[in-house]
Parts: sequence; structure tokens; C-alpha cells
Amino acid sequence: MQEIPAILVLENGSVYRGTAFGHTGEAAGEVVFNTSLTGYQEILTDPSYTGQMVVMTYPLIGNYGITPNDDESKKIWASALIVREASNVYSNYESTRSLDETLKEACVMGLAGIDTRKLVREIRQKGAMRAVISTSCDDVEALKAQAATIPEMTGLDLVQRVTTGESYTVDNPDAKYHVVAFDYGIKTNIIRQLNAEGCKVTVVNAKTTADEVLTMNPDGVFLSNGPGDPFAVTYAIDTIRELAARNSKLPIFGICLGHQLLSLAFGARTYKLKFGHHGANHPVKNLLSSTIEITSQNHGFAVEMESLPGDLELTHKNLYDMTVEGIRHRELPCFSVQYHPEAAPGPHDSHYLFKEFTELMERSKN
Repeated sequence: MQEIPAILVLENGSVYRGTAFGHTGEAAGEVVFNTSLTGYQEILTDPSYTGQMVVMTYPLIGNYGITPNDDESKKIWASALIVREASNVYSNYESTRSLDETLKEACVMGLAGIDTRKLVREIRQKGAMRAVISTSCDDVEALKAQAATIPEMTGLDLVQRVTTGESYTVDNPDAKYHVVAFDYGIKTNIIRQLNAEGCKVTVVNAKTTADEVLTMNPDGVFLSNGPGDPFAVTYAIDTIRELAARNSKLPIFGICLGHQLLSLAFGARTYKLKFGHHGANHPVKNLLSSTIEITSQNHGFAVEMESLPGDLELTHKNLYDMTVEGIRHRELPCFSVQYHPEAAPGPHDSHYLFKEFTELMERSKN
């Protein structure tokens, strides 16, 4: 197979040369790295990666192909995939096609053959940066200038790009609870986990009003993961605040972006991390039980610890950098976590959170 030269130029002028796989042409976005050994299919189809080019730190990617049931949404949202080596040979009893074929079909670029360790070190030292990948232009200065025109993540509302256009329901014949889930970029496995805990799930657009939600008479409300700056998603913050004010018995559970939005609704602040948390091996301490969970994470923003108001209790803390990983309201049945308890592949240490949500809904019924 003919190798097509490709170039990656960061906004600071750093250059990485390799070869293209998947689609050819140009791709642009913020470069972030993920430390997971597996899960490239789930990463690519996670709406939270909208506007980002993902560097995999594990050197060999693509060796188990693409399987029909592992997508986290209906399309690839990442702008590009950057790897040390893209395997042309794949082996998995469930796989149906290669990573290269999948990227080609989705018109998403891949870049291979670069020193990913060097690139990751640069991001760790200097922070996540905007960049351009190209197979059609070799002018470093032109590509650097192009990278500088990419909108920065801070202040960017990307939820409207990924949210569902119309509401839909994922039923469970044995459902005991009805959950309304705000789609800020919801992952398929979150819906599966809610179904497995006995929930019928109605997924709604991110701009659905509090009136519309309360008309559905839900037993609980779920706030999903998603991309971009939570502070820019003002309509969601306002709706969450209104829901909590109008129905003090309504359980609310948030994950990732949903966690940040819930925290903002109660008066906390958020900020952009230097290079974010992306991987399946982050240790988190549950401060309520004094246990350690190995978690899967994917976020570029975090809740500011010092800004937590008195109404919010810190429940989980990241042991890498001591950032906020979970909160709960001291009086209302509202709680959230920054990490992904539904994540697959990854550890199952945090699945108990879905059970806690259903227990809150059960108590609110009585």
C-alpha cells in the first residue's frame, strides 16, 4: 500500500511528519492525548471528543479492528486520530472491518509514524494546543497560521453540535423508573447502564425546558457527558437550576459535562485543565467510603475546588492532581461525578453510582 506523507503542525510551530491513513486532505482541532491501551473505537465515537484530535499513547492501534456493537454514538466525532503505528492486520472474533476502512468511510484523518511520546511530552509541558494535519500542504508557516484560527475550547459551546434533534425513548419492558436524560453528547453505554438498572430512558435535546421535562413526570433526571466549555452552555445551567428549585424531590445525576453543569447550577466555578484527563487508569478516592476507584476519564475542564458553595459536599477526589471528581448536594437528591462509571472498555469499580441513582428515585417515590 502506497504511503502518503502527512504533516502535523501545532499552533506553536512544532512539526511532526508521518504518513496518513484513513481519509486524506486536512484536519484541524485541539490535540489531546489518551492513555488507554484499548478502546480507540469508543474514543472516536464519543461525542465528548468533538473538535479534538486524539493522540493514543499506546504505540500499536487498530490491531483488533472495529466491532459492530462498540460504538458510543452513530458517528465518529473526533477530528483525527494520531498514533505511533496503525495496524493493517486486525484480529478479533467480533470485528468486521479495519480501523483504516472505518476512518475512510467517515472521512476522518489518521496520522501514523510520528514520535507520539515526544508529542505527548510536549502537550504535558505546554498544554493542549490547536493544530492542523495535512496531506495537501507542506507549508509549515501557512499551517501554523491556520492552526491559530481554530476556535479555542474556552468559551465554546459544542453541545448544540452533538445533541439529538428529536426526543426518543429507549424502553425497558421491566422498567421501574422513568429517567429523562439530557443529551449533551450522551454515550450509548450510559443508556445501556440505566436500562440495566431498571430504567426507561427518554433522551431529550439539550435545550429542552424545565416545563417540558416536568410534564413528562420523570422519576429522575440524568445529565450526560459532552464536549466543550460547560460555562458556555448557559441554557443547560439555567434549566438544571430551575428543575432543582421547582421539584426538590427530583433526583438528578450528572456525569462529566453533566457534573460540571450541575456544579455551575449550584454556584461553583469551572476552569480549563492544562491538558485534560483522558484515559482508563485514573485513581479516584471516594471520600464517603475511603475506597479507591480506578476510573475512565475524558474531560478538558474541571470544577474549581475552592468555589464549591456550602450546599455542595465534595465526595470524590482525583489522586493524580487532587481535582474535584464528585459532589453531592447536602439537602437535595442531586449528585454527580467527573469520571465515566459506564465506561467500556475499562474498570467496573464505579458501576455502583447507577444503583445509587435508582435508590434515590425509589426513596423519592415513597
